Amino acid sequence: MSAWISVIIPARNAGATLEACLGSIHEASAKTGPVELLVADNGSTDATAAIAKRLAATVLSVPGLRVSAVRNRAARTAQAPLLAFVDADHRVGPAWFEGVRTAFADASIVAAGAEYLAPDDATWVQRTYDRLRLHRPGRQDVTWLPSGNLAIRADVFQRIGGFDESLETCEDVDLCRRLVTRGRLVADEALASVHYGDPRTLRAVLAGEVWRGRDNLRVTLRPPMNLRSVLSAVQPLVTIAVLAAAVLLMLIDWRHSLQYLTGAATFAVLATVPRAVQMALRGSGRSPSVLVQCLVVALAFDLGRAVAIVVRATHATRAEARSS
Repeated sequence: MSAWISVIIPARNAGATLEACLGSIHEASAKTGPVELLVADNGSTDATAAIAKRLAATVLSVPGLRVSAVRNRAARTAQAPLLAFVDADHRVGPAWFEGVRTAFADASIVAAGAEYLAPDDATWVQRTYDRLRLHRPGRQDVTWLPSGNLAIRADVFQRIGGFDESLETCEDVDLCRRLVTRGRLVADEALASVHYGDPRTLRAVLAGEVWRGRDNLRVTLRPPMNLRSVLSAVQPLVTIAVLAAAVLLMLIDWRHSLQYLTGAATFAVLATVPRAVQMALRGSGRSPSVLVQCLVVALAFDLGRAVAIVVRATHATRAEARSS
């Protein structure tokens, strides 16, 4: 019997999480029929390939590519009419494949997924970071789905050209902008996926957004633009301009350095308050300490996006910060 869905897992030195990821896929797909498992190994030097083969996955060697290109290469070899993109540091929920089957019974739906969940043993930073996400109940139409937990019709994916391989990050934002012209995108709570790669520290939040921020700005400024995308682009641009002006004024008039620094810091905090309040209103806690935690994480997030405009971080920088 041929597979009804091809699951593509991009992986690079994912030995610490891949076994749990593949195990969750085997468990969740046990009642829904055969799936094709493709682990796209992006030059791993650990046991990633061996783990994948032991757990009945086909290993594709695609070293030295951006993750968008890794996913595209694997998608070209996939045989099933549906594609699923699951990152190697995820564990899908027990109803994941049943949810996919149910969603795609509706011919108007071209893609389905859900925003990631924080792990059960999350740090306070991870719990707070999770409030950046909107966890929608049931099934709802959306305009964006994350690429680490995404199912899509294979013919539609190929027709729109797959992921933009010029992007190192935010390739899912670009993909979904093109997908919505082809049909409905839905977020479905049945497609729950726990992300064990969430940033555990404030340093990791900052580094992650410095790494992600420049491509975020590129994609945000691509048409079609709306008010939300404009605001997403304007905030980091204005923040970095204010910080740069403060530094320049400090160099020109060093006697008033403290005032300039205080002014810039005050602006950065005030600019972050709307995001922090939005985060605080999500989730179960509403205490003052929760608001403070939201403000601190949101500030690291926004500063990372701003710094990304002038500083280029690598994937290795982000990985190092995540492991600290």
